[in-house]
Parts: sequence; structure tokens; C-alpha cells
Amino acid sequence: MPESSYSMRLSRLLTACLLGYLVAACSPTIDDSGPILVAQTSDVTLVEISRDSVGGITADTRYGEKAIEAALPGFTAEGIQTAEENTTEWAIGAFNSDGFQVLQIFKGKDGKVRAVHGVTHHLQGPNGERIGMTFAQVGTSRGDCRLGKNLWRGMAICKAKGTPNVELVFAIPEYPGPFDRLAPQDELRKASLQRILWFPPKG
Repeated sequence: MPESSYSMRLSRLLTACLLGYLVAACSPTIDDSGPILVAQTSDVTLVEISRDSVGGITADTRYGEKAIEAALPGFTAEGIQTAEENTTEWAIGAFNSDGFQVLQIFKGKDGKVRAVHGVTHHLQGPNGERIGMTFAQVGTSRGDCRLGKNLWRGMAICKAKGTPNVELVFAIPEYPGPFDRLAPQDELRKASLQRILWFPPKG
């Protein structure tokens, strides 16, 4: 495969992984021939994200497939490769009984869970946020947002209301930029929630 073609396929895969659009795990095997599904909101809640936990995952949960499966009964866990804001890295994907990827779990230096990314519309944030909702629907304040960088360039990364250890990642489909500042408010209001980020609470 020519290098330029490979690079384009890799770029598209990482974008899909980043936005949480793929039903299957974003794995190191590149195969972008299947459909890319745009997230929609849902009334089905497989996992609830709160200040203290993501389902059964807490600040004390060890990083490992068996520990993740024990914390999320009915789910299976397996290694995936996915994107964060600044890097791509190996993580653990949590899948429901239908094989649908719901969470991405990242390892901390202490061997425990460092972060959890919610990547499906079948979960709920601490204020009822769901993947696929717009910035306006969530009711996020522009002042609680910062501009994403590197792999999340042009995205808005915002604090969830009343939950400082939960962040919301919004993207504007086909947004042309500029990428050195948050999008204008009329554009930002249309941005779609792509990920819900949970970090173990401090204290």
C-alpha cells in the first residue's frame, strides 16, 4: 500500500476513534471499509457517570481486563488503541453484551484507572448529558470551556456542571476553523457532544 494512502486511512481511523463513531473497538488493525455511524441520543442507559464513579469503576479500581469486567457486570473488556488529546495509546475497551463499545479506560502510573472516556449515546453524564446532544441542549457555559489542541484541535472541552472531574468534549462537524480560539457562539451552540471524560476525584 502506498505510504500516502496508508496515512490517509490511518488519519480517518484515528478521527473515527476520537469521535467515538465506530461501533466496534478502534483497534490497531486498519479497516475503514465498514460504515461509520454518527452518534444519536438514546433513552437506553447502560452506564451512569457521576462524580465518584463510572458504573462500578471508582478511583480504587485496578487497571486490568478482569478488574474492569468485575466492576461492570455483563460487560467484556479487551485491549484497544485509541486517541486522547495529545497521543494515541493502548487502553481497555468495555463492551456490552451486544459487542458495542461503551467505555475506554486508561491506565495510571499507580496501576489504577487514570481516566474513563464514555463514547456511546447509551450512557448518561452527571447532569443527564448524552453523546449526540448539542452544546445548547446540554446548557454548557462558554466560560467553562477551553480550546482542544493537537488531536482534539478545534474542539471545545468543557467542565460538566457541578462536577469538576468530568469533562465534555464537543465538536462541530466540518468546522473550517480558525483553530486558535473557541468557535463563535452561534457555531458552538450547534457543536455535538462526542465524549464524556471522567477522572478519579481528588480528595
